[in-house]
Amino acid sequence: MGSGISIILLYVVIIGAFYFIAIRPQKKKEKEHQSLVASVAVGDSILTTSGFYGVVIDMTEDVVIVEFGSNKNCRIPMQKGAIVEVEKAE
Repeated sequence: MGSGISIILLYVVIIGAFYFIAIRPQKKKEKEHQSLVASVAVGDSILTTSGFYGVVIDMTEDVVIVEFGSNKNCRIPMQKGAIVEVEKAE
């Protein structure tokens, strides 16, 4: 009877360790990214996941239109989830 309880206790400890090592930090990182994406506004400079820098010129709920480079005709719609970094407009 004692070995059955110790095996169950071992599984609980392993699952708990897995939660604190893998799942919890990932959820924290995801929450930080969601708050970053929610703070994006028109005029902000952003960095995308593909490494492009641009300026947000228009946005909807899921999509931002970003102007890249000095050519004012290069405007590309992209998902908000592709934003990695935001520098607020002054």
